[in-house]
Amino acid sequence: MTHHVENFIAYLAIERGLSDNYQLSTQRSLETFCAWLPEHAGLRDLDGVKPGHIAEYLAWRKRAGLASASIKLEAVAVRIFFRFLAARKLIASDPAENLPTPRIERYLPETLNPAQVEKLLESIRETDPRGLRDRAICELLYASGLRVSELCNARLENLNLEDGFIRVTGKGNKTRLVPVGTKAREAVARYLERERPSLVGKKTGAEIFLSVRGRKLTPARVWQLVKSYAQRAGLESNVYPHIFRHSFATHLLGGGADLRIIQELLGHADISTTQIYTHVDASQLKAVHKKFHPRS
Repeated sequence: MTHHVENFIAYLAIERGLSDNYQLSTQRSLETFCAWLPEHAGLRDLDGVKPGHIAEYLAWRKRAGLASASIKLEAVAVRIFFRFLAARKLIASDPAENLPTPRIERYLPETLNPAQVEKLLESIRETDPRGLRDRAICELLYASGLRVSELCNARLENLNLEDGFIRVTGKGNKTRLVPVGTKAREAVARYLERERPSLVGKKTGAEIFLSVRGRKLTPARVWQLVKSYAQRAGLESNVYPHIFRHSFATHLLGGGADLRIIQELLGHADISTTQIYTHVDASQLKAVHKKFHPRS
């Protein structure tokens, strides 16, 4: 079983070009499934797996407290794994061929309103140590709707401040060109001119944002920074880097931007992913109606 899992992960990496995080998540799911089979189903060969075994496994994961969204990811991992094995004649038949996708609840993404975003950004004093860098990070996250991993991996050669664009690599190693707003361009320019040179070390790469050791910043460090500035700004809501991305999309939609354009800017492969923001906007409209309409 381990050999089949390793070959499948190699296929995801080499032939499909999927991200390291996706590979790791899928590998963990499949390793858990393969460990479950001999202990709970008495199977030591994938060729003996039946649809009922997969259903029992997912039910076992649900009883263990796994969230609905995570169970869906596990089901998808198992399905594409067995599809891969069947296509290469490594198993006699595909037991996951008719496996239904578990239904999950759709949660509205958390967002900040424009005033809250402004309050957080203004809490970052550029006179603080690394203040220029941190202001540029938060301005860019909000201005361009980047994922935190895209921001951390963003490189100097892909940044064009004169024309106001940045090229980033997102999920599935897909690149896209994203506009950078005026405020973010000014903040990034100040950081590049006045602070980044002092962070450069012998092993520094071409990443835009650097740590105090001259290495590229990690998503975990950006998370810490955003949390600390949110606390300084006195924001009570749960603030994290991805909330800038949610706010970016929601504010564009509220301003009248076309959903297809927002899909391109966010780098969503499927517009159904982007459509969650229409529900956010609708909920805001309902709140306004309830507050101001005399017969609401």
